[in-house]
Amino acid sequence: MPVPALSVDLYELTMGESYVAQGMADRPATFSLFFRGLPAGWGYGLAAGLDAALDYLEQLTFSGEDVDYLRSTGLFRAAFLERLRSLRFSGDVRALPEGTLVFPDEPLLEVTAPILEAQIVETMVLNVVHLQTLIASKAARCVEAAGGATLVDFALRRSHGQDAGFAVARASSIAGFDATSNVEAARRLSIPAAGTMAHSYVEAFASEADAFRAFAESYPDGAILLVDTYDTLEGTRVAVEIGRELAARGHRLRGVRLDSGDLLEESRRARALLDEGGLPDAVVFASGGLDERDVERLLSAGAPIGGFGIGSKLGVSVDAPFLDLVYKLVELDGRPRRKLSPGKATLPGRKQVWRTTSAGLFDHDVLGLADAPGRPAGEPLLVEAMRGGRRLRRESLPAIRDRARAQRLALRAEHRALDAAPYEVRIDPALASLAAGSAPLR
Repeated sequence: MPVPALSVDLYELTMGESYVAQGMADRPATFSLFFRGLPAGWGYGLAAGLDAALDYLEQLTFSGEDVDYLRSTGLFRAAFLERLRSLRFSGDVRALPEGTLVFPDEPLLEVTAPILEAQIVETMVLNVVHLQTLIASKAARCVEAAGGATLVDFALRRSHGQDAGFAVARASSIAGFDATSNVEAARRLSIPAAGTMAHSYVEAFASEADAFRAFAESYPDGAILLVDTYDTLEGTRVAVEIGRELAARGHRLRGVRLDSGDLLEESRRARALLDEGGLPDAVVFASGGLDERDVERLLSAGAPIGGFGIGSKLGVSVDAPFLDLVYKLVELDGRPRRKLSPGKATLPGRKQVWRTTSAGLFDHDVLGLADAPGRPAGEPLLVEAMRGGRRLRRESLPAIRDRARAQRLALRAEHRALDAAPYEVRIDPALASLAAGSAPLR
């Protein structure tokens, strides 16, 4: 469903009022969306959320009720309110395709439109691109740490609302997660849904064996049994018993889930019991407040864990809950603009990013002006995504996911590590020269 037009910071509208009053509303402007830096240890961002941003731009419209409410605030004059009644986004967007690696100062997208339109859309464009890029980047680190182990998004119950839960499912799938526990997201995105059982289910039966047996009756080839409700070692022994019963009937226990305690030691014990019980194909699945650091620690220590449920720490990106993502004016009336605030200075002009490779791996990026004469070596990354207020294409989630995987694998190991070395982004001389002439660009 369309995002409400009043999902906007008030100052976008008060600036719009002034633009209309000053006769500036139709001046062509370009805004650039980028982040200034990465969280400590992070080597890259993974671009996501463009699809939602383009949908928002295409569907933007102010209803009569919206305009009536704004009139009631006493902040806006009739000319501006009448302008809103007919406002539709009519601009252009150039953007990194979703699933592209992105580094500080590189635009994820650039919006070119009449300044009234480009200003009003700032809040929601930031909102949808920020959340999905943040979570996709966090999830990609989990994928790196997992080294091929199965990953399932368990974040819905502690995400900040159902919309955020959907965004987490989508972003984590882009990054390479195998499934989500979020059934609505699985339905809408055509990705696998996955889950096990809760402790309450086990507690609802007279015994652990009764609970496991009942669940296995419903899912004779799909049961992952939660074994730590009472005593993890004894629960695993009961699961092995159920697994043998299933095997005798031609079925297969999928595995056991550990959700508490010393997961390294408990996974070793569980693996040993499963193997001794003739269930070598049953997986040990772990969950319980995990993220990439926990996954790396466990697997580096030799934990025989074949899959992980990643929930709360992914859904809120607990160690880095935001990116310093900003949306800044870089051109007005064809003339470059820049901000000179200490610590927050921006680079002027519409931009392009060129990515160079060496021996099949990414070597460095060059950030330069989109329309400068000549061009740096490498592949230009920003592509036309919207023209005249209409999106030009819609990519499938599998295609985006494949791009993200190929991009990660083309990044050198030192830039993919959980404590990554910085990737080099060079400033093209023409852009550096334009930025140096700061006085006429204010």
